[in-house]
Amino acid sequence: MRAPRSRIPLWAAVLTVFPLALLGTSFWIGRLVRPGGDDWCFLPVLRDEGVFGMIGKFYLHDNGRIANALMVALYGAGGVAGHQWYATVSGLLILAVVWALVPAALRGAGRTAPRGVPLLVASMTVVVFFFATPNTYKTFYWPASSVSHTVAPALAAAAVIPLLRARSRRGRILALCVAVVAGLFVGTLSEGTAIVSAVLLCTALLLSLRSLPGPARDRTRLWCGVALAAVVAGMIIIYTSPGSRVRRGRFGAGATSMVDTGSLADALGTFGDILGTVLTTWAYLGALAVGVLLGLLLRAGDPAGDGPLRGRPLLPALAAVGAFLVSGYLCTLVTLPAFEHNMMTYGTRTWNDFLFLLVLLLVALGALLGDALRVRGRGTAAATGTAAVLCAAVCVGLAVPLTGLAHDMGVRARHWDRQDRLLRKEVARGAEVLPYVPASVGQMRDPFGHHGRSIWPAPCTAQYYHLKRITYATRPAPGPTR
Repeated sequence: MRAPRSRIPLWAAVLTVFPLALLGTSFWIGRLVRPGGDDWCFLPVLRDEGVFGMIGKFYLHDNGRIANALMVALYGAGGVAGHQWYATVSGLLILAVVWALVPAALRGAGRTAPRGVPLLVASMTVVVFFFATPNTYKTFYWPASSVSHTVAPALAAAAVIPLLRARSRRGRILALCVAVVAGLFVGTLSEGTAIVSAVLLCTALLLSLRSLPGPARDRTRLWCGVALAAVVAGMIIIYTSPGSRVRRGRFGAGATSMVDTGSLADALGTFGDILGTVLTTWAYLGALAVGVLLGLLLRAGDPAGDGPLRGRPLLPALAAVGAFLVSGYLCTLVTLPAFEHNMMTYGTRTWNDFLFLLVLLLVALGALLGDALRVRGRGTAAATGTAAVLCAAVCVGLAVPLTGLAHDMGVRARHWDRQDRLLRKEVARGAEVLPYVPASVGQMRDPFGHHGRSIWPAPCTAQYYHLKRITYATRPAPGPTR
């Protein structure tokens, strides 16, 4: 019989308020989101052709991502309201995934933590993931980007939870079923997340070669093999789709061109620049700090368990670091053709496919460090105080740019709403051509951006309002043009 877990210390409970308050504020800011960028092209298709039209658009013409089309249909069916609620729903989903993942991972490693500590760890983890990124708007608030590069890695992580918690034959069968469904879904949702998942699964299979023989190793091998096959199957569906061929042709990203010496070198240099940006962003220390707090509060768990994470942690930790570097480079190699000249600006949203792994890895490394300090029994008070202060400082520091982003989003929301009412009013009067005043936030593309030089997605915006076309203007015209 397991002893009841202790309650969370008072200081840790108070500390949890910081990331939760930041998350709650960010959810409230989500009401300021308005369609933009690719949304202009998604919404008319959903309105006129429904979900199957959306799937056809993605599979036949855009990128082949079938699961991505389904996710877009989920939030796009709600129109503007779907965009406004997206941040809250997706944020709570990802928080719940990490919250469930922490105790499952601890259980698999034969450890436990006081009640409430997993919530502290989960909330700090998602705060760092959402807001330490170079572009929080595209990471968290823009649904079209978030479903592919923010929610996707969280869904992949969620698939591991049944494996870590399985203790019966029925539970292990359920874990395998989840592996198949999640692998196919992730494989047809995001190429980047699929690459990260495949690298991690291969790493786990390689590590199993050094594991002691036993039921736990066999079950882990089977699960990883099934999940890897499902992910690869999903990637094949995407790669062989007409939409993917169209996309590769648009950017000149054929299989040969991506593996030539120049492309490999360019991707390596770009990935080095990405690492330089990330490793010099101090807010990521929040993930390491909360990991240290977790390690300091760890206790021994069920000694009879045979979870897949048991064993010496040093080799798996080093392997995880290597998997992050390999998968991050491969993701950069795959996405660079689409963002050849703006990977460090407009393309930062694609980093999240492997940055989610980085944040989880920092938490895990911090936990190993905190556990080592706890075992030594010296310096734990100083480490606890330093890590707690750092977590609070990160939350406060990340709240400052979020406040600025909220102001910019509010300005655009008011402009968007006024212009939306005007355009609909003039369309009802019979207008076929109307002026459009661009307004962007978070480096989003809006019709006639860059002072009118960028046309896309003006045709989609005209279709959204049932117009023949829209024209560039610096302020709305008073009446219709026929």
